[in-house]
Amino acid sequence: MNVRRRHISATVIAAATALGLGTLSACSSDSDAAGAGSGGKLDVVASFYPMQFLAEQIGGDHVDVRTLTEPGQEPHDLEISAKQTAQLQESDVVLYLKNLQPSVDEAVAQSGIKTKVDAATLTELEDHGGAGHSHEGEEEHAGEEESALDPHIWLDPVKYAQVAEGVGKALEKADPDNAADYAKNTEALTKKLGDLDTEFKDGLKNTDSKVFFTNHSAFGYLAERYGLTQESISGLDPESEPSAARVKELQQEAKADGVTTVFYETLVSDKTAKTLADDAGLKTDVLDPLEGITDKSEGDDYFEVMRSNLAALEKALGAK
Repeated sequence: MNVRRRHISATVIAAATALGLGTLSACSSDSDAAGAGSGGKLDVVASFYPMQFLAEQIGGDHVDVRTLTEPGQEPHDLEISAKQTAQLQESDVVLYLKNLQPSVDEAVAQSGIKTKVDAATLTELEDHGGAGHSHEGEEEHAGEEESALDPHIWLDPVKYAQVAEGVGKALEKADPDNAADYAKNTEALTKKLGDLDTEFKDGLKNTDSKVFFTNHSAFGYLAERYGLTQESISGLDPESEPSAARVKELQQEAKADGVTTVFYETLVSDKTAKTLADDAGLKTDVLDPLEGITDKSEGDDYFEVMRSNLAALEKALGAK
């Protein structure tokens, strides 16, 4: 996960908003594609895939969902275009995760959208030590401690279910005519997430090792939920080379804890993982942080990729 990104000022966001709205009003086709003109459906803008998936699963046929982060795009690198800002302004609901994508946070703050759903407020975020995402070029501010909280809540089925419940309630309030369907869809989704949680518990309760190596600290909640220990090679930037001291440390830990595999992810290079694996005589495999679905993903949706992650962990940890 490449966390290097530029900070977008409020002035730039405001200018983009003005430009985008001007373009929107001048083009009837764009106007029809956003807001209440979407065939009477609730127009929902999601910041990236985990939020998009919730909106689609819970909203069903009553929502028109668009995402600000395209498949294959690294979410942290997102810089909202004028058109996207206009779509955001004209939407009925925005679903996002504060402190993950700075440009989204600013655009949402500048917008007049009535229903703003911040997934970070729907469950408890934790500090997993180095899992927070610093914003390159930003000055330190009073909210520094908040930004250190781990945002990867969707990788824990239990926390993701809590977020789903909050999203369902928000959609019920925004569109009361279809509240019963949103409630039904939310219940179905949280049940499936509960089943997934059980699969992870059963699959990982008896393993040879409890330690796994990853490119960066994305799996803190998952590790905590299932009694595992995540060791990050390069901290926040999976494309950086690990230091010689860090490689040596991980080599020693691999021998001590029976680690067999170094995991990398689909949206970034596997160079870092292979550097460590080659030096330590370990295997490599994919553990997907599920920030987007692409042709390289081991599955077509959240549940398929999470089950692929489970299979990879079971194999690497020596599940019995």
